[in-house]
Amino acid sequence: MSVRTQSSEEPAEAVHRAGFACFVGRPNAGKSTLTNALVGQKVAITSNRPQTTRHTVRGIVHREDAQLILVDTPGLHKPRTLLGERLNDVVRTTWAEVDVIGFCLPANEKLGPGDGFIAKELAGIKKTPKIAIVTKTDLVDSKALAEQLIAVDQLGKELGITWAEIVPVSATTDQQVDLLADLLTPLLPEGPALYPEGDLTDEPEQVMVAELIREAALEGVRDELPHSIAVVVEEMLPREDRPADKPLLDIHANVYIERPSQKGIIIGPKGKRLKDVGIKSRKQIEALLGTPVFLDLHVKVAKDWQRDPKQLRRLGF
Repeated sequence: MSVRTQSSEEPAEAVHRAGFACFVGRPNAGKSTLTNALVGQKVAITSNRPQTTRHTVRGIVHREDAQLILVDTPGLHKPRTLLGERLNDVVRTTWAEVDVIGFCLPANEKLGPGDGFIAKELAGIKKTPKIAIVTKTDLVDSKALAEQLIAVDQLGKELGITWAEIVPVSATTDQQVDLLADLLTPLLPEGPALYPEGDLTDEPEQVMVAELIREAALEGVRDELPHSIAVVVEEMLPREDRPADKPLLDIHANVYIERPSQKGIIIGPKGKRLKDVGIKSRKQIEALLGTPVFLDLHVKVAKDWQRDPKQLRRLGF
């Protein structure tokens, strides 16, 4: 056991740390919401539908003593399609490359086989420190929370995982989010900042814009659609002949679904749904890019794209 001591003669040097953390957990365990709360701005898409995060979105937390780069992975799950298998591979690769893993477990749901499946995978990754994060604590009372914390501790013991910490948080009410950042920081390697001060994410802007459109398109859609929507931003160009103080960015994007029958669901009666998607996502995109935007959306069918390797590649997976 290493004991850190500090002699009284010399003042301690201020140490700066920088490194990567990723949140894992089954779909809808609150990973994206937590990423956004830590960064203090919307960077990962959040949706109350499972399986909405497909890209390794990095949120960057800048602190005086550290820079924490958050890698947001898709939820690990038993794959049913080629897309599912690819997503699981992305998760495992990410786990092997980060400095610390946060395992998110919602306070309001009993631990289930999905959590056990992920915990077993985590147990196989020996070197990386792991923090258990009990999310959504605002949805339960103190007794239920205590029971969940004990269950999480027990799960670690059963599988031989030593949790570096077990932390209850609520990202929506901002409870203990700062504490979580304080606990993640010492687990990062010492080193200078890896990203410039102003950066909040290193995702290409086009990918983030596509994710915001996808998030708006998912909202209120019937249950059969969450996996069937992909968005590709074809081009983002400043409108020519605009005065410097009144710029406008033209964004042309395609929303892809798998079957012609889904087109009507996305477009809605008299095009109302698609119009709503455009209005909602345009506001978010303008906030992200800090410039007025003209958004041109089209719905296209890419037949069974989740099972077709060629189409997956074309849609960026």
